[in-house]
Amino acid sequence: MRTRKGAARRRAKKRLLKRAKGYRGGRSKLYRTAKDAVIRAGVYAYRDRRVRKREFRRLWIVRINAACRMRGLRYSQFIAGLKAAGVGLDRKSLAEMAVRDPEAFDQVVAVAREALGLPEPEAAPA
Repeated sequence: MRTRKGAARRRAKKRLLKRAKGYRGGRSKLYRTAKDAVIRAGVYAYRDRRVRKREFRRLWIVRINAACRMRGLRYSQFIAGLKAAGVGLDRKSLAEMAVRDPEAFDQVVAVAREALGLPEPEAAPA
């Protein structure tokens, strides 16, 4: 007698439909459509795990640049100064520092400025 995968196939279908839970329309109900949707979702998830890293780095750079410009320094000068001073802080921690601890970020900017030999900015008239 020919075997037809019975329980194994049912389990496989249930597993796939479980992964498609919450999808709209036939994508969550019909096996073939759900299979396509799950595969495509996996492709997007794989791709976007890498894209997320790029987008966060862009966000950190924007935040650091804004904080540096408030202190009279460009982002590229700031990073060059940190490298020259041998400061090993990454962009994530620098961005966090710029937002949450401006005094500490002021000190890091001063270190970068000193390493490049740049003068302190003149205080704005009150």
